[in-house]
Amino acid sequence: TVLSEKPTTFTITVTSEAGENDETVQTTLKFTYREKYPDETPLYEVVSQENLDDNDVMDIIKLLEQQAEENLGMVMIFTLVSAVQEKVNEIVDQIKTRREEEKKQKEREAEEEEKQRFHGTPVTIENFLNWKAKFDAELLEIKRKKMKEEEQAGKNKLSGKQLFEMDHNLDTSDIQFLEEAGNNVEVDESLFQEMDDLELEDEEDDPDYNPVNLDSD
Repeated sequence: TVLSEKPTTFTITVTSEAGENDETVQTTLKFTYREKYPDETPLYEVVSQENLDDNDVMDIIKLLEQQAEENLGMVMIFTLVSAVQEKVNEIVDQIKTRREEEKKQKEREAEEEEKQRFHGTPVTIENFLNWKAKFDAELLEIKRKKMKEEEQAGKNKLSGKQLFEMDHNLDTSDIQFLEEAGNNVEVDESLFQEMDDLELEDEEDDPDYNPVNLDSD
């Protein structure tokens, strides 16, 4: 495609042959004749590309530079384009190999990551002590939180035994209560049976009866 005549500027699109999966690579080259062409090399650049990575584009530029220098003094556009045509055919053939290498590389990385996960970090005295200090600090913090929660929930109340151990006056608290109540203590007599209704054995019939102990308290 001619872009201008002064200076002569045009583009040529180079497409590779179909690859294994009918995929192709393509590049569009732009050439500009300088005043003394072909005694000096034309200006050239890659203006577009398809399925080519940056390294491929750099390789094409280097190839154009090499071919231009080798053919200096001769009409060279056909030679330059033919060299690029061979290069893109090579690249499309390499795509399969590249993808296989990329797949293998990802598999190796995944395998290495899996090994690293199971292998872990080698234990040394230094990193064990660091881990131990961190573990103890975390355990202490957990205990503190638990104690605080128990206090808030009322689970930290003193037991009866603990109360008696702290205040011995509780031993006689019931007696003091009765003394202070005096005659005001109410008794429900219905809770007691009439003595006449009780079937009591005569003292003489009691095998454990001992008249000697009559005067004892």
